[in-house]
Amino acid sequence: MARHKVEISGVNTANIKVLSNTEMKSLFKKMQEGDLFARELLVEGNLKLVLSILKRFTSRCDNMDDLFQVGCVGLLKAIDNFDLSHEVKFSTYAVPMILGEVRRYLRDNNSIRVSRSLKDIAYKTLKYKEEVLTQTGKEPSIEEIAEKLEVAPFDVINALESLKEPVSMFEAIYNDGGDTIYLCDQIEDKKANSKDFEIKLALNEAIDNLSEREQFILDERFIIGKTQMEIAEELDISQAQVSRLEKSAISTLKKVLR
Repeated sequence: MARHKVEISGVNTANIKVLSNTEMKSLFKKMQEGDLFARELLVEGNLKLVLSILKRFTSRCDNMDDLFQVGCVGLLKAIDNFDLSHEVKFSTYAVPMILGEVRRYLRDNNSIRVSRSLKDIAYKTLKYKEEVLTQTGKEPSIEEIAEKLEVAPFDVINALESLKEPVSMFEAIYNDGGDTIYLCDQIEDKKANSKDFEIKLALNEAIDNLSEREQFILDERFIIGKTQMEIAEELDISQAQVSRLEKSAISTLKKVLR
């Protein structure tokens, strides 16, 4: 079957190779032994990860070539700092670093002015998160960051919120070939606040009760954007098993929303 060709920064996205978990481990070991070619293969084999992250920023940047290159900088940092001994999936480790680079770029080119002090807290927050992620494989909590920077947790949250791009009220959020649904159509009904909050709490609890594998599959499928086959290769199980686990997890969450 012919694949649709899309080029970004001269890269044909239809020909991007996706590495299996076994291939990734082998290449990381070779790279750590000084094999520069293995590093190049790791970059090429994870370009799809960068592209999947950039999908959420298509409406916020006019030049996706520039944003792709920025994402690749984050990918290179993740590859150079990844530690196999932490037994963390590379994608789990790399996504925050790629997102950090992209958000910094968008922040620095933001049309809305943010105070210098807020920018400073945001920059220090992202830097500290990267340092802790590199050392431990886990992101620090807001409270840990606030204690490290000697500021209030609210200041950390406010600084991170300032990095977000403004969204138009008339931005299209869904179109199935019929009438387009815009963001303004989905404005929250203040009367439903209490009920919505209860639903969110129940949904979060339901997610926490899913198995680690089910949570991982939902994250990889619907946040990162991987196919079931790609996840199957990474987990070293069949595509059918991934499909069953995905359906089971979604079924569990649907029961909460009914």
